[in-house]
Amino acid sequence: MSDFDSNPFADPDLNNPFKDPSVTQVTRNVPPGLDEYNPFSDSRTPPPGNVKIPNVPSTQPAIMKPTEEPPAYTQIAKEHALAQAELLKRQEELERKAAELDRREREMQSLNQQGGRKNNWPPLPGNFPVGPCFYQDFSVDIPVEFQKTVKIMYYLWMFHAVTLFLNIFGCLAWFCLQSRRGVDFGLSILWFLLFTPCSFVCWYRPLYGAFRSDSSFRFFVFFFVYICQFAVHVLQAVGFQGWGNCGWISSLTGLNQSIPVGIMMIVIAALFTASAVISLIMFKKDFSDPFAQQAELVMPITIFLLAIFILFNVSYHDDLKEPYRMFL
Repeated sequence: MSDFDSNPFADPDLNNPFKDPSVTQVTRNVPPGLDEYNPFSDSRTPPPGNVKIPNVPSTQPAIMKPTEEPPAYTQIAKEHALAQAELLKRQEELERKAAELDRREREMQSLNQQGGRKNNWPPLPGNFPVGPCFYQDFSVDIPVEFQKTVKIMYYLWMFHAVTLFLNIFGCLAWFCLQSRRGVDFGLSILWFLLFTPCSFVCWYRPLYGAFRSDSSFRFFVFFFVYICQFAVHVLQAVGFQGWGNCGWISSLTGLNQSIPVGIMMIVIAALFTASAVISLIMFKKDFSDPFAQQAELVMPITIFLLAIFILFNVSYHDDLKEPYRMFL
């Protein structure tokens, strides 16, 4: 329609929708700052305080709380994995034992084909008038898991034999210092000749045979003799005068008279002490047989009686008090 048809005297805002009273009332109530707010702008300008922003759902992954119990199927899977690992472990152990038995059987067959087992210990020259008395081969007779234990006990026996041999020279030096110590020198030779073979036959060979044939009786014999052997180690380390041992009492007495002889005897006393300590450690550490548990019950009683015996000798013999006069 042409503008010529309009009424020039009419109100120009009559047909303007933005001049409607309801619209103008709303526009008057706009909070301050809303005119400057642009929702499409990239700026970080915060929105007006009265404008509510809808809650945006979090995009973080869902995390199970530690207090919540895992589903039942995870527990079943875990138990199944543990059971399977235990079965595999047992299977490996059985296979290892089967391989060990097979190896020992083949070695026994080869020895039988060669004319049987020949004694090889002690290693003596071929022209010696006396031959070896025992057969000893850790790889053939002893299972793999016990070979280290038996070897350590064999080295312990050798260590004690060497200590007894050195004890002869210590008592000899003491005899040269005091002529009345001839009894100690003679007893030191006797102890070396007596304890070296007897300890090998009475406790080491029963131990060797017990691990070779898994004999309970041999274990019992070993533990009984080994406790007595430990008591002998302790007595030798103490070193009562007139007993043929360069223990601590004899060493301190010799040190008051001659420093070189006393130092030599102290070294031997330390070796006797080391023998006793190693014997106790091996007894407590490496033997879990039921007979070992019974022997552990006897060990405190043996030590208690030994302590009483030592105190009795120190109390009623004046010569035993001599090394301790500096402390009394």
